[in-house]
Amino acid sequence: MRAEDSITVIPGVGVKTAALYEKLGIVTVSDLLNNYPRAYEKYEEPITIREAAERDFAAVRVVPVSAPVVVRSSRVPFVTVTLTDREGGRMSAMWFRADWIRGAVRTGEEIVLRGRLSARGSRRVLTQPKIFSVEAYEQKTKTLQPVYTLTPGITAQAIAKHIRLVFDAGVTLPETLPDDLRARYGLMEKNEALRQIHFPEDAECFPEARRRLVFEEFAGFLTSVRHMKEALAREKNHFALTPRPEIDRLLENLPYRLTGAQMRTWKEIEADLTGDGMMHRMVQGDVGSGKTIVAFLAMILTGLCHYQSVLMAPTEVLAAQHYRKLTKLLADSGLALSAVLLTGHLAPADKKEALERIRSHEVDLIVGTHAVFQNRVTYDDLALVVTDEQHRFGVKQRSRLTEKGRTPHVLVMSATPIPRSLALILYGDLDISLIDELPAGRTPIHSAVIPAKDRPKAWNFLRRQVEAGHQAYVICPMIEPSDDMPGTDVLSCAEKLAEFLQGSARVGVVHGKMPEPDKERAMEEFAAGRIQVLVSTTVIEVGVDVPNATMMIIEDAGRFGLAQLHQLRGRVGRGTAESYCVFIDTSGEEAAAKRLKIVADTRDGFAIASEDLKLRGPGDFFGERQSGDLEFRLADVYTDAAVLKQAAEAVDAAEAAGTPLAAAEQDFSEV
Repeated sequence: MRAEDSITVIPGVGVKTAALYEKLGIVTVSDLLNNYPRAYEKYEEPITIREAAERDFAAVRVVPVSAPVVVRSSRVPFVTVTLTDREGGRMSAMWFRADWIRGAVRTGEEIVLRGRLSARGSRRVLTQPKIFSVEAYEQKTKTLQPVYTLTPGITAQAIAKHIRLVFDAGVTLPETLPDDLRARYGLMEKNEALRQIHFPEDAECFPEARRRLVFEEFAGFLTSVRHMKEALAREKNHFALTPRPEIDRLLENLPYRLTGAQMRTWKEIEADLTGDGMMHRMVQGDVGSGKTIVAFLAMILTGLCHYQSVLMAPTEVLAAQHYRKLTKLLADSGLALSAVLLTGHLAPADKKEALERIRSHEVDLIVGTHAVFQNRVTYDDLALVVTDEQHRFGVKQRSRLTEKGRTPHVLVMSATPIPRSLALILYGDLDISLIDELPAGRTPIHSAVIPAKDRPKAWNFLRRQVEAGHQAYVICPMIEPSDDMPGTDVLSCAEKLAEFLQGSARVGVVHGKMPEPDKERAMEEFAAGRIQVLVSTTVIEVGVDVPNATMMIIEDAGRFGLAQLHQLRGRVGRGTAESYCVFIDTSGEEAAAKRLKIVADTRDGFAIASEDLKLRGPGDFFGERQSGDLEFRLADVYTDAAVLKQAAEAVDAAEAAGTPLAAAEQDFSEV
């Protein structure tokens, strides 16, 4: 068995299983080893019944004081047991369709139950908890159990089994970092790191394995960025772009004035477009800082000089939103420029017409999704590409457009509040403009942190917002229920909310596993007001502008980084009505509540990002990923800021010595 072999060489992996793996992007044995766990299940220390009353998920050390009772009168038969603990607290546990519990639980024998807590009337009940002996649970607290991204038909247990078989067969991957560099930074050998990232021996080995692999990932990415910067520095501006008086008139006629930061950024972009070299610039700005109008100005200048420009958005809904705003701006300004929307789900006739209008240069400004890069798209003379939010314009994408004509100017917009010190490392190939002030008139968002027991108050407030004609978001960290992983899930939450609202509002769902057309349809219906409450994962972090949405509830808020919470909160407060964001803290921990209060009390995303860096220490990588616009396999800009700086130092030293790192062989060109 070799790393480059098809995974069908692994015992038990046949054609059908290989097809399932391919859905996860796993084709070879090497792909399987590089398919890192997306999270780890930690078995926390058991707590008391009194402490559990504040949680949604807990492990509780208890003693059954009654024999299991089978209740068959309800719609779904269940078994219930009354419990106590050493402090004299009392609660119940229940299991559905589980007659076997009568033989698994003995009165008077101390055990640990771990599972979800739910309300049944005025009582808190452990629902479907797993049962452990005290000794067995103590062993669990010393291990980390990998959790993999799955597809229907393949289980986490199967993935773990196949990875073990690969290790047992002695398969290794080439070492990409020199011995002296690993010694300098105290980095683990590659294959030992791979083994430990999949099957950590203990909590001490895991962080070192992860640090090694994160270092390698950053080093490969930064090497790619350095090479890109060298190539860009040699490019001369081959477009005859000049400042246009129509832009000044447009700015004078806007119903608002650009902020100082917006005007400064626009002048930097204008100087790039009309200068001697090609533009490669990123505009960083907080949520709602007004990046889009600056991008529109760049596109309009390009069009006025008789060239085409493209704005690429991450979703069809956002692309359509940009298109509507751009066409209105053109109409209001009386400019003789035309725009077209190009997305993957246009009707065939509409797509054919759009492609012909682009080819013939009947349109100057193109707005779309990744469809703008498809082979069928032929530009007349494309001079500018603007990428919005989660897209970074990589080498492969640039080459696709270069094949269609001359290499265009590049403008990247990002609302991810990465501190400037890190942005200069990550975006070393780009000049950076910072829009660091908000336009006048932005409605402040009232934010609050509440414990799980106060959730009914938040839901009642949400209902009042909906009754007043407004809309609301509810954000959950998980898509569906898990017996093992704590956290509120989208599907269960939506069902409970619909029942709570009793038909007074339509509840919709959006999550990453939905087919793209279904996801787009739900977001469009929310934007149109046909859905009043949208229950979602973080896929709406970068999404539609719905001025009527005035309320957001973020479940299990401690599972997210501070910067990400701020990004999510930015979906509300986009209209004139008072807006609210409630962070529900299910951890019951003082430190978590303190972190969340920072977001609640602060409006500046970059200040929040800096605090996030201070608070998220090494080893704090069990929550959600933070840096959504840079899709690393394992690394996270916030959690791994110190490693990022070390990797940058190592890459610079290797480049100066003329010995670039082998890690650069990894493909980061699409990042």
